Amino acid sequence: MAQERRGTGKIAIVTGGGTGVGKAIARELARDGYGVVITGRRIDVLEAAAQELSDVGQVAAIAADITRPDAVAALFSSVVERFGRLDLLVNNAGVNAPSKMIEDLTFEEWNTVVAANLTGAFLCTQAAIRQFKAQSPQGGRIVNNGSISATTPRPNSAPYAATKHAITGLTKATSLDGRSFDIACGQIDIGNAASDMTQSMSKGVLQADGGYAAEPTIDPRLVGEAVVYMAGLPLSANVLTMTVMANRMPFVGRG
Repeated sequence: MAQERRGTGKIAIVTGGGTGVGKAIARELARDGYGVVITGRRIDVLEAAAQELSDVGQVAAIAADITRPDAVAALFSSVVERFGRLDLLVNNAGVNAPSKMIEDLTFEEWNTVVAANLTGAFLCTQAAIRQFKAQSPQGGRIVNNGSISATTPRPNSAPYAATKHAITGLTKATSLDGRSFDIACGQIDIGNAASDMTQSMSKGVLQADGGYAAEPTIDPRLVGEAVVYMAGLPLSANVLTMTVMANRMPFVGRG
């Protein structure tokens, strides 16, 4: 298949890129000149997003279940066959379990979150590193969506908090193991970017003191712009961690 390169000539994969924050990240990368491949499980959602973003830049849709090693291998093979190389992976895909006390969670609910949030990010990271090492010039960058739950959990969110804490470990390990090969890995911790997942926040969400409070959100475009900044650094530099959050959300402080 003929290679397709436009804009900056840099190619990015954004997991969970068909909706919400992932689509906002894809939009800003495409606007910056990246050829962007958005991936997720629902091809209809991905194709609709790619069509919506076509006025901004080059965005392609490839469906993949990133919890499956064979699907991840096929995804990365398709991207490299089509575009010739890979410069950026954004591990954004993730799900949450129902809000429950730890003892009430089912094994299936736990495994679903671990598979999507952690195993999927690991499999994509593994595939990206193999490609980064094999291509010429060697190297590339990975940006992980950690969420502020990577440092501070919400009540009744053990699976999500556990996997996001684990993403921090994966980020640091990838940064360490990749630096000799011009591979950089950083993490963006997002607080209350507006999406389908945050619609309930305006009505009130459970707080650590047992009460409920409405919380502000931010435009996900701001997250996309932050990822563009992280991705635009030379591979000799890295933003290891960055927090982008609604300034008035109840995160910093007690209560």
